[in-house]
Amino acid sequence: MRAAAALLVLLALAGCGGTVRVEPPVPAGEAVAACDRLATLLPRSLDGDERGTSAPESPYVAVWGSGVIALRCGVPRPVRMAPTDTLQEIGGVGWFADPDRPALFTAVTDTAYVEVTVGGEHVPAEVLTDLSEPIAKMSPQAR
Repeated sequence: MRAAAALLVLLALAGCGGTVRVEPPVPAGEAVAACDRLATLLPRSLDGDERGTSAPESPYVAVWGSGVIALRCGVPRPVRMAPTDTLQEIGGVGWFADPDRPALFTAVTDTAYVEVTVGGEHVPAEVLTDLSEPIAKMSPQAR
């Protein structure tokens, strides 16, 4: 929970252009291979923003534009997600919307959790739709 809050603060402080500071997650087990695969599948542009760079560099982090859209692969299960929560399915991927942070979404897959922050004037549903295809393909079984 603190990591997600820190991510949002870092994104807010990122400003325009340059490198965006995002704390990379440390995936474990089969999430490592899934996140490595996802890194090769992510789009160069997302909702009109070009892919940017993050610091420290990590294959488990992707940012677009000035960091208003950020993805972290291999994060822990969201603390606020209860076993009874209903996930919103987009493109075959279940998404958990954090009730306390309207800009934070987590894709729930068999191999890894993928956290996406969508801020600014971006429409979360459009961003999540564009990211659902590569996330659905990141599992080794999807090859």
